[in-house]
Amino acid sequence: MQYNFNEIEAKWQKYWAENQTFKAENDSEKEKFYVLDMFPYPSGAGLHVGHPLGYIASDIYARYKRHKGFNVLHPQGYDSFGLPAEQYAIQTGQHPAVTTAANIKTYRRQLDQLGFSFDWSREVRTSSPEYYKWTQWIFIQIFNSWYNKDTDKAEDIETLIAKFSTDGNANVNAVCDDDIEPFTAEEWIAFSNVKKQEILLQYRLTYLADTEVNWCPALGTVLANDEIVNGVSERGGHPVVRKKMTQWSMRISAYAQRLLDGLAKIDWPQPLKDSQTNWIGRSQGASAVFNVKDHDEKIEVFTTRPDTIFGVSFMTLAPEHEMVSRITTGEQKAEVEAYIEATAKRSERDRMADVKTISGAFTGAYAEHPFTKEPIPIWIGDYVLAGYGTGAVMSVPCGDQRDYDFAKHFNITIPNIFEGVDISEEAFADKDKTVIANSDFLNGLPYKKAMKLAIYELEKIGHGEGKINYRLRDAVFSRQRYWGEPFPVYYVDGMPQMIAKEYLPIALPEVEKYLPTETGEPPLGNAEVWAWCTKENKVVSNDKIDNETVFPLELNTMPGWAGSSQYFNRYMDPHNSESIFSEKAINYWQDVDLYIGGSEHATGHLLYSRFWQKFMFDKGLVPKDEFAKKLINQGMITGTSAFVYRDEDGKTLISKGLIEGRNVTPIHADVSLVNASDELDVEGFKKWRDEFADAEFITEEDGTFKVGREVEKMSKSKYNVVNPDAICDEYGADSLRLYEMFLGPLEQSKPWNTAGITGTHSFLKKLWRQFHTGENASFLVSEEEPTKESWKTLHKTIKKVEEDIENFSFNTSVSTFMICVNELSSQKCYSRKVLEPLAILVSPYAPHIAEELWNKLGHSESIATAPFPKFEGKYLVESSKEYPISFNGKMKFTLELSLDLSKEEIEAAVMANEKTQQQLQGREPKKVIVVPGKIVNIVG
Repeated sequence: MQYNFNEIEAKWQKYWAENQTFKAENDSEKEKFYVLDMFPYPSGAGLHVGHPLGYIASDIYARYKRHKGFNVLHPQGYDSFGLPAEQYAIQTGQHPAVTTAANIKTYRRQLDQLGFSFDWSREVRTSSPEYYKWTQWIFIQIFNSWYNKDTDKAEDIETLIAKFSTDGNANVNAVCDDDIEPFTAEEWIAFSNVKKQEILLQYRLTYLADTEVNWCPALGTVLANDEIVNGVSERGGHPVVRKKMTQWSMRISAYAQRLLDGLAKIDWPQPLKDSQTNWIGRSQGASAVFNVKDHDEKIEVFTTRPDTIFGVSFMTLAPEHEMVSRITTGEQKAEVEAYIEATAKRSERDRMADVKTISGAFTGAYAEHPFTKEPIPIWIGDYVLAGYGTGAVMSVPCGDQRDYDFAKHFNITIPNIFEGVDISEEAFADKDKTVIANSDFLNGLPYKKAMKLAIYELEKIGHGEGKINYRLRDAVFSRQRYWGEPFPVYYVDGMPQMIAKEYLPIALPEVEKYLPTETGEPPLGNAEVWAWCTKENKVVSNDKIDNETVFPLELNTMPGWAGSSQYFNRYMDPHNSESIFSEKAINYWQDVDLYIGGSEHATGHLLYSRFWQKFMFDKGLVPKDEFAKKLINQGMITGTSAFVYRDEDGKTLISKGLIEGRNVTPIHADVSLVNASDELDVEGFKKWRDEFADAEFITEEDGTFKVGREVEKMSKSKYNVVNPDAICDEYGADSLRLYEMFLGPLEQSKPWNTAGITGTHSFLKKLWRQFHTGENASFLVSEEEPTKESWKTLHKTIKKVEEDIENFSFNTSVSTFMICVNELSSQKCYSRKVLEPLAILVSPYAPHIAEELWNKLGHSESIATAPFPKFEGKYLVESSKEYPISFNGKMKFTLELSLDLSKEEIEAAVMANEKTQQQLQGREPKKVIVVPGKIVNIVG
């Protein structure tokens, strides 16, 4: 019987689906274990062989834990809102829901054919109204909350209203907007309803504010920093400009310190933790206030070096700073406005990264030094960001290189306030070696003492205070897109109102166009039925808006990270229509035990998810304030791209071996048109790229056309994608699973080479033959007791595989399986007592063949929950030793003796042996050297 992998794999995939083999229960006496993959965005291209790497690893671990007796939750779903589907809708007019559903169908088929043990009964789709009902609900909870610094957690907004009603806001210690005006309880009670709502928006954890955003005119939407690459949109490469818009924002900054502290208690990769630490950017220093001369304005700056305050020779504001337009003089207005317009075309990321370009403009205004009262020129420069700190810096060129370069470029004074330091060539930034000079009361002090005294003196004159600052800024939560979660928000007198839970979800309306309206409103502005009727509590036609009972709905949608910030909790109880999850479900599953996904999400999804989890913890919704105990970043499987080379005439393509000395341009070729010898199918290439149909192809002497090769990220745009469908058809899913693990350590990137899969495929055929014998390859497993060698082979395999899985060293397990089967084959071992546990060991890695062998072994139940074999060390303990028997230092033969024998007993046994007597030929040895467990040497 041959190893018919296509038939076997289809059979067991059908069995698992029909029997819901991997369905997890929310009520079990077993210990829980929750294994999660970062769920995929279902693109039109489907999966390539690089995508399943993390899924295979998580599946191995999930299957292993089932064997270990755990109740395993291993769900899967789709992050199905997003810009690509919307862009496709704009181009074709096809509704994003239609293309998304088609893409999901492809993904599901591909995932199923790889044999993953997902509990598909819990599937979620972020674009499903049944799912985003709860994203909308969480948004409402965040809106109805404020952050109490005294209790260090989020609390219900009603508790804040109660404080205002009895004490006003003078003693409220909250995370809130900076420009809060004080009021008494009497004033609060007398305020109009609209005024009260305006004030509460300054405290709410999600709020409306005019925010500097990355606006992409071509895409008609705001982009997050991580959606911009080299100043253009990651999607489509369109220009991005900075623009001020009214946006929803999340007050994630309230959780900055807790997000930092929480990193200490989760087992996540250190580089990822470092990324989040740097992104949050905690720094200790002081706020300092500078009055603006001839204006009723104050500039507040945050500085980590208040000890250098006497070295300030200019102030720099971010070009977007709201004060710029108010203080700029008439003479400088044109220059300043031109500079602001130019800066708006650069992303924040570009401005932060570009340390070489020096640019700025003088406002014509001056600030007043808080101690010396000397005038300080106020400039604007794009190296200062509006969203970081206060959007203003006190520039100390002698102590900061960027300030130094700016001052040199614009010929601004650089006073030296450091004792014994030469600053003629560069700034001096070594805090530990600092001794302050030319600084009045700070003269002669080292950095730490000068810092404390400077803060004390600033506080004494009312011009500053000690402060801890964070780089982390509040997260913009609005997108000018159609294909995203609608906000559960309508507006009365311009103030946002939340729609009650019982009327959720507020589903996306139909629109004719997916682009912004002609007046620049988001795509939802095209909807004809998009107003909220408070009388009927439902969405009605826009033409019914009367601002009495029918009001406009929010036109923005939520960003992509909204749906992914709580999906791991929803998996616990995905079909609950009354609650986001039941108390029973959340208290049983608690949190994710193992999370696997890409490191590219370090400061996006993974940071925002931790924020939402901490908020939900504050509100008593979840039992843990960190959602995932352990996280592993899988590496990337790279592709081997193929290149043809175009000559400078533009009409000729040259084979790789002939390009030396020529001016050629490499062009990607589809790897499916290249064979294992790097030879291009020229006719196929001409049909694929019709612009080269009439090109001249200069070939090698043997008539072949060779391509160049280069390892790159596997990507459709590089035409180096390998489709798993073709691999599964030719070699089977089990071969693919084993090969991806065999390529190398999980966390490392490794190149794909289809030719290499033959090795794991050959192993599976050999494993199959171990259970089958004879001319007809009939199934044959004996009931005989295994030999000592076979027991040893089995148990060293159990030990190694268990250690490998626990350490996520899946690549070495594959090698161990190969060694094991080779040894058992040499031993001619067909014993059930060895082969049955071997099938279980292999099952997490190659589940289809393992299920088939398990079934053939006579089991009616799936192998999925068979107990993992127990390692018994006694089988690896040697009871005998094969001693080399030497004569005068030369080994003549070996003799197996018990390790229990004493030195004297070993000598007696050797001397009595027939071969020893033959060597001695009746002579008496001078001495016999015995080292128990090692050697015997007869000196004659």
